[in-house]
Amino acid sequence: MANMIAISATAIPDHLRGALTRWLLEVTPELYVGTVSARVRRELWEATSACVGEGVAVLLYSADNEQGFEIRMAGHRRRVPIDFDGMTLIAFSEWQQRHPPGV
Repeated sequence: MANMIAISATAIPDHLRGALTRWLLEVTPELYVGTVSARVRRELWEATSACVGEGVAVLLYSADNEQGFEIRMAGHRRRVPIDFDGMTLIAFSEWQQRHPPGV
């Protein structure tokens, strides 16, 4: 079954932008949206995270959880997802360095 996904990609190589636009619409610069199968989503994300280089990419997709979506991130970024009792929250990387998981 196909689900809607969104990929925000900043400072990525041109060839990756082209690959994303084969499957998704670039609704604003660096924001790609579309409806694809789970297999296509996984393959797009593998290609994106492998080619992100110095850029940053964030994938949002529908999921059967409390929040109704999952988040994946690739590249060097200031904000990082953390799990808080089954909920995904966003922390700044400086905070996560001072508060490592499990401590």
